[in-house]
Amino acid sequence: MYPTVKQQSSSSDGAIRAVRAAMRPLLLVIFLGCLVLWVMMPTNTYRGKWLLQLQAKTDSTYFGQQGTTMLIYTFPVLFAAVLGCVYLHLGKKLNDNKSISSPKEDRLTVWKKPVLVKGPLGIVSMTELLFFVMFIALLVWSFWEYLHNGFQGIEATAAKKGEKLWVSKLGAAALRLGLTGNIVLAFLFFPVARGSSILPLFGLTSEGSIKYHIWLGHICLALFTSHGVCYIIRWIAKHNLLNQIREWDRTGVSILAGEISLLGGLVMWVTTFPRIRRKKFELFFYTHYLYIIFMLFFILHVGITYAFISLPSFYLFLVDRYLRFLQSQRKVRLISARVLPCETVELNFSKTPGLQYSPMSILFVNLPSVSKLQWHPFTVTSNSNLEQDKLSVTIKGDGSWSKKLYQMLSSSSSVDHLEASIEGPYGPVSTNFLGHDTLVMVSGGSGITPFISVIRELIFSSSVLKIKTPKILLISSFKSSSDLTMLDLILPLLGGPLDLSGLQLQVEAYVTREKEPATENVKPLQALWFKPKATDAPASAILGPNSWLWLGVIISSSFVIFLVLMGLLTRYYIYPIDHNTGLDYPTSAQAAFNILLMCVSIALAASGAVLWNKKQNTMEARQVQNMEASSAYGSPASFYNSDKELESLPRQSLIQSTKVHYGERPDLKRILFECKGKTVGVLASGPKKMRHEVATICSSGLADNLHFESISFSW
Repeated sequence: MYPTVKQQSSSSDGAIRAVRAAMRPLLLVIFLGCLVLWVMMPTNTYRGKWLLQLQAKTDSTYFGQQGTTMLIYTFPVLFAAVLGCVYLHLGKKLNDNKSISSPKEDRLTVWKKPVLVKGPLGIVSMTELLFFVMFIALLVWSFWEYLHNGFQGIEATAAKKGEKLWVSKLGAAALRLGLTGNIVLAFLFFPVARGSSILPLFGLTSEGSIKYHIWLGHICLALFTSHGVCYIIRWIAKHNLLNQIREWDRTGVSILAGEISLLGGLVMWVTTFPRIRRKKFELFFYTHYLYIIFMLFFILHVGITYAFISLPSFYLFLVDRYLRFLQSQRKVRLISARVLPCETVELNFSKTPGLQYSPMSILFVNLPSVSKLQWHPFTVTSNSNLEQDKLSVTIKGDGSWSKKLYQMLSSSSSVDHLEASIEGPYGPVSTNFLGHDTLVMVSGGSGITPFISVIRELIFSSSVLKIKTPKILLISSFKSSSDLTMLDLILPLLGGPLDLSGLQLQVEAYVTREKEPATENVKPLQALWFKPKATDAPASAILGPNSWLWLGVIISSSFVIFLVLMGLLTRYYIYPIDHNTGLDYPTSAQAAFNILLMCVSIALAASGAVLWNKKQNTMEARQVQNMEASSAYGSPASFYNSDKELESLPRQSLIQSTKVHYGERPDLKRILFECKGKTVGVLASGPKKMRHEVATICSSGLADNLHFESISFSW
């Protein structure tokens, strides 16, 4: 059965739009305020006037010196994150109340076109380039201003210490490199918080923002490495290397802690370079857990007061990471699998109707029988509107993990149960596929998987919502004819009829390494059914249908709990010893206590929210299990019905709209320039070279109606 379409509620929609409109200026003010703060931070005006005045007004026996830093740097970001949760929740309600979002003309289209295609940054749009240049300008300005102020009177200081001038200047430069690196660190964890409310406010997704994390990571570790190397050269020049590298100051900067932090960061950094990451993904994956060492000893190195400057993004990351940990502890019911002859597997998980996700969402999967520790991201190919009780991912056998899975499921020995855990799905808050006259999707190999979910969403729009959808042109390149079986995954397997009369779909498939169809040793599609265990449960939203609101509750309540615990610790334990001087109580001990209290606060708030929603999730899970037990779907016989559907009218319609080309590659330039329509959306997913080719064509300026978007997951 198809889901019922909700009717539009004009009165509630108007109120929601009004509230969201009022929130946007407030969020803009917070953003601009943070920007001004970062620009002014290196100046004498900020450090000599503003900061001193704030410290005088905010000094207390409960929060100590870190109270001012939390108020300036931490609170605005967390407040924006909570506001973002409310904003996104209202947006979700707005979309739920409408039958379909009306197509809008994107006024920022010109800013989204790629301006850089080949180079170390990859495919970069005008907006991304602008923000990148602004960020680099901020770093250059900060370092220059720090250095300019640090060099004032340095000749007298060097003479007083009996140092050579260049040694003193090198020490001053080393310190300023570290201060500049801390600015980069403040942004480093925003892109990797998968369920963050900050990224969607800027129209970003976690998987699309991974490249920003990569950029920031390279810059951050380059600055911190330069910071450390300059200090080592300075200590060698002063003949004091061995004493300095072992120093752990009781109330000041702990040099040894900084060295341990930098060492952990360098190990991570080395494994992130493309050649190592692609060929040794497991090495890259496991060494990235050194971020715990990197951040822990960084905080011990600089002290908690200064660390609060860069902690907001890490705080949001910890919230997201703990929620992912709680979700990963659940065993999800894997109901079936389809094994394709092209070393591809489709896994079908049972899910509750309350778990909603958008096209091109990502699901992280762990299969202990393949690897107990490894988690791998895959594109969700099912559609939560058409398939309310099923969550599907398609896995191509490209790496050791996926090949082991394929061999396990395709072998003659039957697998009756496969234990699985998941994290996600994570995806864009909204999509604008209907805003185009024509939608062109260019894929290579397994890059077709994100487009399966897009096509299914458009099938839902045309067959259920009965609205006009854009003309769809799918251009897929495969190495061999056996890969063509991936096209069989485009149409969902449903119990009811599927009306494709309103869908304008054209598929151009290219088999590049064969000149004619293969007729020998063609393996049939294999369907597998798994027996459930009592401990397995359908996949569900860990925070329920109002996940954005609950996330806002977790962020705000955990921070309040942290403030209360920190206030009590400071007032009744640290303050009687130190009296807010920072000279008597050990800096590293205070930092360790704050880290512990932060983790405890997040764990308490997140666990409470998950337990509160667990009852609703359990009820939905029981309903799904009862439906599966009483229906044909969820039994091996359902596959026979699915096989019959392969011969149905929708399947015949797909075959008729598919044209296969052997022994050639698509002429993308000719195809794209021939696309008609005022707006032509162009999506590219697959090999880097192919995405760059499509981006080059769209950014050439020869066709103003082409609007490009690259889909790449650089995990």
